[in-house]
Amino acid sequence: MIIYLGGNMGFNLKLIYLVLDGMGDRLSDPVTTLESAEKPGLDFIASNSKCGLMYTVGKGVAPESDEAVISLLGYDPHEVYTGRGPLEALGAGIPIKEGYEVAFRANFATVDSSSLRIIDRRVGRSLKTEEARKLAEALDKMELEKYDGYVRVIATIGHRAVVVIGSRTRRLSPMVDNNDPAYKRVGLVSIANQSFNPFLKEIEPLDNSEEARATAELANLFMKKSIEILDTHPVNKERVKRGLPPANALLLRDAGGSFPRATPLGEKYGGRFTVLAEMPVEIGIGRAFGAETIVMDPPTGRPEIDYKIRLEKTFEALEKSDIVYVHLKGPDEPGHDGDAALKRKRIEEIDRHYVQPLLARLKDNTALLVTADHATPPSVKSHTDDPVPVAFYAPGIKADGLKAFSEKEFAKGSLGLIEHGWMLLPMVVKYLKE
Repeated sequence: MIIYLGGNMGFNLKLIYLVLDGMGDRLSDPVTTLESAEKPGLDFIASNSKCGLMYTVGKGVAPESDEAVISLLGYDPHEVYTGRGPLEALGAGIPIKEGYEVAFRANFATVDSSSLRIIDRRVGRSLKTEEARKLAEALDKMELEKYDGYVRVIATIGHRAVVVIGSRTRRLSPMVDNNDPAYKRVGLVSIANQSFNPFLKEIEPLDNSEEARATAELANLFMKKSIEILDTHPVNKERVKRGLPPANALLLRDAGGSFPRATPLGEKYGGRFTVLAEMPVEIGIGRAFGAETIVMDPPTGRPEIDYKIRLEKTFEALEKSDIVYVHLKGPDEPGHDGDAALKRKRIEEIDRHYVQPLLARLKDNTALLVTADHATPPSVKSHTDDPVPVAFYAPGIKADGLKAFSEKEFAKGSLGLIEHGWMLLPMVVKYLKE
């Protein structure tokens, strides 16, 4: 990882790049979450910005957050992406041995251990990080009875984890499928399935190499052994007693065996670049692409405190950086859960406790770029390929004067429809240097 420490190279304006995770809905929804939300801060931005819509990766691609964020940072993920697993590992501080280890993003899940039917992909979002860590410890350093294989398992936040499949003597390959049926692997990229058969899959090689076949075999051995261990683990026995779903399986997806190699962000844009993030994947992306990366504590559930902390960190970073990327998670999870009312509340909380105070403190030397990494419509309960809103505010900019921050309103904006997310930031940085 290389962090660019050069100074300002022609920036006339600084930039706060605000990404609201899963903020968008479908243009075809009768009323989107943004249309129903009370959000005077975002609406002010809409009326004073150049606006448009954007496919964060490309039309027809319902992206996962990692490839979408890489695209939003100005890189074509098809050229630099090496899988989500390594990014999650890097975000969790886990090194991987290239060629001999393959990292997966993992979810603790609830399954019927006899039929392998998936009951809940995220344990009802009820798994505490402390519980997940105890479960991970029971699996970590597992030895596998083939290919001199072993496993590392590290819990991160809530139901999320990183699983590293390794071999001491045999080369492995990331070219293997997911056992999570909710995501389809296309090369190293996973795409959300709008519908799927809710059963744990066997992991299969995606090519005919011995390395891919060995990796798939080891991953399937781990899957079988992990269910046996988790099913009878004291944490899960206690959860069942309390009427909570057990976290008795791990869904594996997005294998990768190396970290991305690309021009570091600071060098790419000729200035200092800082990433503020709370989730392992965004933390890993910041580190992998050479940004100064500030790790935020997970939300406490008190938005007035959580967003105040993030706002202060934003302005602290802005003192020494030309571009500060801020990733706020709030709207995505209720979108996945189909909870439109909670998604609306999350957007309103961000507006009240982050966006409005941000606008009150914004200086004349700072521009603001606001968008989402993907749409997560409650009507669909998954990521979709729908274009997301984009607003670019800068002092003296000729604004579109739109009435509200929403998908349908932004379809009228002067930025039009941006075909790929990686086109956005280079275009904005050019404006900042003019």
